[in-house]
Amino acid sequence: MPCPYMIADVRPSVRYAFDSRLIFIKMSERLQKIDQTLQQLGVGTSDQVSALFAEVRELFNSEEALHRKENDAANLQAFWTAWLGRKSGVLTRITENWLKPSQPEQKRNVGQELNALKSHIEAVRVEQTAAIEAAAEQTAIAREREDLSLPGVTRPLGSRHPLRQTFEEIERIFLSLGYSVVAGPEMETPYYNFEALNIPEHHPARDNMDTFYMAAPQGAAPLLLRTHTSPMQVRTMEKQQPPVRIIVPGKVYRRDNPDATHGFIFHQIEGLAVDTDITFCDFKGTVEYFVREFLGPKVKTRLRPSYFPFTEPSVEVDATCVFCGGRGCNVCKQSGWIELFGAGMVDPAVYGFVNYDAKKYSGFAFGLGVERLTQLKYNINDLQLYFQNDVRFLRQFA
Repeated sequence: MPCPYMIADVRPSVRYAFDSRLIFIKMSERLQKIDQTLQQLGVGTSDQVSALFAEVRELFNSEEALHRKENDAANLQAFWTAWLGRKSGVLTRITENWLKPSQPEQKRNVGQELNALKSHIEAVRVEQTAAIEAAAEQTAIAREREDLSLPGVTRPLGSRHPLRQTFEEIERIFLSLGYSVVAGPEMETPYYNFEALNIPEHHPARDNMDTFYMAAPQGAAPLLLRTHTSPMQVRTMEKQQPPVRIIVPGKVYRRDNPDATHGFIFHQIEGLAVDTDITFCDFKGTVEYFVREFLGPKVKTRLRPSYFPFTEPSVEVDATCVFCGGRGCNVCKQSGWIELFGAGMVDPAVYGFVNYDAKKYSGFAFGLGVERLTQLKYNINDLQLYFQNDVRFLRQFA
């Protein structure tokens, strides 16, 4: 039977013409035996048949390993066509030249060896196909997956406003002393903002607390924007009998022209402690503890006499200058001291508005300016910086 492969060279690398294409298949010249019958090859016994098929299997294994190593898809397809092709594949030629013309007594043995060879080749092909598909899948996964090792898009993180940081630090200090935090309305009545705090309608103390009044319907109670958070002290005492220990953080308003040290809106934390047998010593100890916790353990305090309508006696709390350590500088005007806040013992007249027995109860109150304390803590020289939303300024507190 004429061979469908045209042998052009008998060296280990043999060129074949297959289906009008040149295919390079590295085969040994032993492959030429499949184009001869067993009788022509002088093979008659079972051992000789087995040895002949063993040669073909060895040739297949070596060529398959070579093509797998080269990993060339076109050559690999040509290799499988050369072995499994229906018209001129190696197995087809073995069937035509070895099995069919063999003697009757050889057919059984040749058929078994041929089936074993086919099974081996098919098993190798299945394994190779699975390996190729797995490699392709891994390649696809590697190509499509997101590389999490690459740096992501950097998005700037915001931070708490410096005033909010001061609020939280002051609250933390007083919470550790057993105080509670309460909040109230920013729109108040003149009664709670002034009169219940011992500031009558025509009292001179109202002059420096001039504020914004709301337009109210005819016959309705007048409303204003609170000038301090002290109204919540009165509201709390109306609802609660002593002991009372509260701080009231919040926003307050006054009719001031904005400049480096003033604003028509600012923030306060008012504090109140009322109980039996509270003395000025308790007040002084509380103030000193707060100042040391907020400004540092080396800061010293002093109390100067002052006046507030709702406290008696009243004091101004000073601290050694945080910028020069008390030695004297331009900030403290060479005095070594900086004013912090006002405070004092609650005036007994205030107790009359909340039905407290002034002979039984005593207490103290204080008012902290959050902007001022923040300026001292962070050395900020202009109050308006807090409200300009300048990212360059705010980023310093991140």
